[in-house]
Amino acid sequence: MNKLFLSKVTLGLALTAITLFAAIKPAYSTASSLPSEPNESLWRQLDPKNTVLLTLPHGKVVIELAPQFSPNHVKQFSQLVQQGFYDGTAFYRVIDGFVAQAGPKDGSVKDKAVTTLAIEGEWSIDKNWSFTPVQQSDLFAEQTGFKAGFALATHQNEQGGQAWLTHCPGTLAMARSNDPDSASSHFYFVIGQAPRYLDRIMTIFGRVVYGMQHIQAIQRTSVIEGEKPISAAQHTVITQMQLMADVPAQEQLIIEVENTDNKAFAKRIAQRRARDNAFFYKKPPPVLDVCQTPVRSRLIK
Repeated sequence: MNKLFLSKVTLGLALTAITLFAAIKPAYSTASSLPSEPNESLWRQLDPKNTVLLTLPHGKVVIELAPQFSPNHVKQFSQLVQQGFYDGTAFYRVIDGFVAQAGPKDGSVKDKAVTTLAIEGEWSIDKNWSFTPVQQSDLFAEQTGFKAGFALATHQNEQGGQAWLTHCPGTLAMARSNDPDSASSHFYFVIGQAPRYLDRIMTIFGRVVYGMQHIQAIQRTSVIEGEKPISAAQHTVITQMQLMADVPAQEQLIIEVENTDNKAFAKRIAQRRARDNAFFYKKPPPVLDVCQTPVRSRLIK
């Protein structure tokens, strides 16, 4: 009922996946309010309470949650994780170049037991809100940028200003049916080229920061015409999902991610846009897709 990609839903309607929609007060700044270089921190360590360890049969994945952008979705997802809700759940819809989606059996008691969530109104910010800009006049938005490691887009003049997270590879979002406020427990990872047309109609609430190769290795469930269909027995099953804070200390994966809210990151964006390197004997246009700007991470333990 509340799954984005049900077999009974047409493919066109099924292509709705993960966004954060949020009202922003009109007055906000960009890189001008970022820390000065001498005092800025280039890396930040993830909060174990907002980090998820996903164990798959073939490897471990670390997910950073985004309560500052979608607190209600993060709260519900975290509670489900702590209950062991997702343990043994399968990735039942995995389309190469698109998404890997998981959740309980559609229509089951477990499926219906979870409260549905609203998409809009998740994120409120004050007038001093700032972000590191990437590109003006983006194909899908007036401005794109980064805040706290997450790629976002904004329309400054729409309803007093709005911002939302973008469907970049590795993002985590809640699936839903046609009703905008029907998301509950089914989720998906973006595993292909960024489906930015899904922005603002789904709720993004996290991103993969470690182990993306294991997400990419999830068994595809869609096949080309003429191939034998994939059986449910072949679906990739979640071994375990835990909040990192609940993992025994000796088994925790401690990850640091690049700090995007400083001038050093803004400088790297400018260099990436300019492509000022001898390799580019034919100069590309000076534009930059926010989803083509990787945010680096590193394993500490």
